[in-house]
Amino acid sequence: MSDTTKASDLFIECLEQEGVEYIFGVPGEENLDFLQSLSKSDSIKLVLTRHEQGAGFMAATYGRHTGKTGVCLATLGPGATNLVTAGAYAQLGGMPILMITGQKPIKKSKQGRFQILDVVEMMGPITKYAHQLAAGENIPSRVREAFRLAEEEKPGAVHIEFPEDIAEEQCSSRPIAASVARRPSAEHKAVRQAVNALEEAERPVLVIGAGANRKMTSRMLRQFIEKTGIPFVTTQMGKGVIDERHPLFLGCAALSSGDFVHRAIEASDCIVNIGHDVIEKPPFFMQAGGATVIHVSYRTAEVDPVYFPQIEVIGDIANAIWQIKEDIVPQGKWDSETLTHYRRAEEEHANKLKEDDRFPIFPPHLVRKVREAMPEDGIICLDNGVYKIWFARNYTAYLPNTVLLDNALATMGAGLPSAMMSAMLYPDRKVMAICGDGGFMMNSQELETAVRLGLNLTVLILRDDAYGMIRWKQANMGFADYGLTFGNPDFVDYANSYGAIGHRVESTPHLAELLAHCCETPGVHVIDCPVDYSENDQILNHDIKELSKKL
Repeated sequence: MSDTTKASDLFIECLEQEGVEYIFGVPGEENLDFLQSLSKSDSIKLVLTRHEQGAGFMAATYGRHTGKTGVCLATLGPGATNLVTAGAYAQLGGMPILMITGQKPIKKSKQGRFQILDVVEMMGPITKYAHQLAAGENIPSRVREAFRLAEEEKPGAVHIEFPEDIAEEQCSSRPIAASVARRPSAEHKAVRQAVNALEEAERPVLVIGAGANRKMTSRMLRQFIEKTGIPFVTTQMGKGVIDERHPLFLGCAALSSGDFVHRAIEASDCIVNIGHDVIEKPPFFMQAGGATVIHVSYRTAEVDPVYFPQIEVIGDIANAIWQIKEDIVPQGKWDSETLTHYRRAEEEHANKLKEDDRFPIFPPHLVRKVREAMPEDGIICLDNGVYKIWFARNYTAYLPNTVLLDNALATMGAGLPSAMMSAMLYPDRKVMAICGDGGFMMNSQELETAVRLGLNLTVLILRDDAYGMIRWKQANMGFADYGLTFGNPDFVDYANSYGAIGHRVESTPHLAELLAHCCETPGVHVIDCPVDYSENDQILNHDIKELSKKL
């Protein structure tokens, strides 16, 4: 019996050792050895998609939900370039992902430069690690290193190029097991500084960001808030870390400034910024001589013109919050009432809007109806568009990772693949993709993949026949309405042609009926929902700012 292994078989063994469950992708001829080896695996399933971008978004969402590296596969050249957007989405959004791409033989080429790009160089700026395998013997160490880096804080994207001639080599290496690694705990003197600043403050507030969206952090934060009574706000990617029905929740910073939630932050004199990442739109703008800002995160703060915290507590976030909670003595002088007053005013304003049952559907009413249709653990996956602001502001998140939105790369086209991955991982939970007509059409071909996989999910298409987010901005800048409208297919017929089930919202009461029906009925449902965005500019850019300013 030979004591060597074919390199592509060894690669699959290394992925099995890492606990990989799925590989999403569109293989090419340069991946055929890898594909043959994958076909023999008992533990890894290939999920064939209709575009590499869909595969990458699914892998990234797997990483987001599980904390384990999602894996996707593409061929060289155009296959690899199609993964770039998904790689950037994972890198900016803090989702662990491994992109594997094929390449022509590197030792002896017979095809000149046909289809050849320097993919490793291309991937370098958008990944934590990009490497070409030049020898089969190196596969175990390079795969282990890729997984280590992908999952280490801040998680992100890694890339391995696997050339054809390397894939067919014989090698004697064996997979390397992962080491046991614990994150460092925050230093107690830094914790003491943070506690002192909080105890001296009059109106402290917590801001929960993307980095706080990890398993233990939610529990520790909840205990901290219960003990201290300090109110909290979230960024868009911090939604759901703590149940937003909590009486101390002040809102989500979905707009850049001037919202009710920003007035609460401005009234605070000590801001604890938890898991802050400058990738996200800032939830507040720091100013010299303003509130004291305490940065609690895995890494030191990236200095920015609007972010330069005075105190930093660095280490495992959940542990840091626990340490602060254990040390702090709640102060009678703390004034949460002034801050929660802004939240009550926001709810009063929002509730009036939610009752507006005009047709086509008014966005605040739509958000209410979706929330009513989704169970407590239901997952909504938002594509990118102006509706994302309405959902971030007005959709009450109950649990972590139940509102998946991308406020980092903020890319269109990720909503459907993200929902597909959520439905695969959690077949017993209700999942809804919420997409604009623009974003939906960027990866609508993945409906075929969703139907083939037998998934249960609802795709809600908000149709305004335009790139609505940019049109909103265009109106706000006082420019003429130009260059942003388009036509659409008949979405009902389009869905049916894939074997999905198409529906069209005919009236406002019909929306609630359809949402309930689709959530309760198996299969892939696509709802064509016309929306009325005519008041976006007035409400989001003018009314909210004026009303909150008067408080």
